[in-house]
Amino acid sequence: MSFDLLIKGGTLPDGRVADIGVRGETIAAIEPRIDAEAGRVVDAAGNLVAPPFVDPHFHMDATLSYGLPRINASGTLLEGISLWGELKPLLTHEAVKERALAYCDWAVSMGLLAIRSHVDVCDDRLLAAEALLEVQKEVYPYIDLQLVAFPQDGFYRSPTARENTIRALDMGVEVVGGIPHFERTMADGTRSVTELCAIAEKRGLMVDMHCDETDDPLSRHIEQLAYETQRLGLQGRVAGSHLTSMHSMDNYYVSKLLPLIAEAGVSAIPNPLINIMLQGRHDTFPKRRGLTRVKEMQALGIRVGFGQDCVLDPWYSLGTADMLDVAFMGLHVAQMSSPADMQKCFDMVTAVNASIMGLDHLGLEVGKRASLVVLDAGSAVEAVRLRAERLCVIARGKVVAERPRRDMALALPGRPPSVARRHAVAQRPA
Repeated sequence: MSFDLLIKGGTLPDGRVADIGVRGETIAAIEPRIDAEAGRVVDAAGNLVAPPFVDPHFHMDATLSYGLPRINASGTLLEGISLWGELKPLLTHEAVKERALAYCDWAVSMGLLAIRSHVDVCDDRLLAAEALLEVQKEVYPYIDLQLVAFPQDGFYRSPTARENTIRALDMGVEVVGGIPHFERTMADGTRSVTELCAIAEKRGLMVDMHCDETDDPLSRHIEQLAYETQRLGLQGRVAGSHLTSMHSMDNYYVSKLLPLIAEAGVSAIPNPLINIMLQGRHDTFPKRRGLTRVKEMQALGIRVGFGQDCVLDPWYSLGTADMLDVAFMGLHVAQMSSPADMQKCFDMVTAVNASIMGLDHLGLEVGKRASLVVLDAGSAVEAVRLRAERLCVIARGKVVAERPRRDMALALPGRPPSVARRHAVAQRPA
């Protein structure tokens, strides 16, 4: 028995210590001890070996554009949208693609091997969609990149958005998006949810809709999304992103709403870093947290995964492609401080997000794709606490990024965790 790659002595997220044997692109064995020849051996030395990080909500067409053509002075969502409207006419195919590929390199170095990116289709050139479809093909050897047809300026509010959404889907964009709370009226927002879900049902596609990304407690498009999901039989294929209005809704109404979402099988994707930055900007004090009701949804069995949303763009001036930063912020804002909740936060940026995106081939099981991350931590909770260094990143059975471990001078008993947080950009595999 031999393997192409053998990972020795890794601690799995469930606490087991095991060796992992890889053949080709597939996990072939997970056993307490594997004595076999291998083309390459990675000594995990007790460090955490986990599935790859997964980001179910991002905007790759805008990433790394911070400061173009100006800074978001107010820091609000609406100024960000306005600023993006100023930038769109200045975009070129080459610039969008170059920034996206640079971000993908960064993502790989952080063990982020699956991304769902919303792509603005309100530019009649569909320039961003074309560029990111090319990026999708180029990064295929190491990143699962899903693209969402996203009518940023409103499916009805923008005169050509409906036509452009259809065009983008015909080009190969595979998820239907929307932004009902940005339509001119609440009624138009409701109608947009209905029509967009019907388009997805007809084409057999998934739905991921920016839903109620506002402080308005009366913005209730998630209710319509849950209704259409059940009416059209889309259970398990639909996600509502952001859902920030829920932080302001009446508790009695939420007690009715959450069971409807659970019954419909709709997933939720809050984005802690950006939600807490953009929401509550009109508040004095007390200021709202800007995050939806994470623990309450989880208690009802609703799939909830954390997304990154933005990195260095009109809406967010920070970011590092590090999903552990996302989990760390989500843990604090959602007050998920118990050991079980902290473990959930790690799962939310790995296994849960993969499930929301329908990526059944990812996971730490025999027969799954050999895309894995070795982290300088002894457990999932420690990985979140330290935002642990990625020591080795494996995509489709090949090592695509690695860095040496650098230990603290004063170590915790039995575990000297890393203090270095260097961002070594991985080379794209040939």
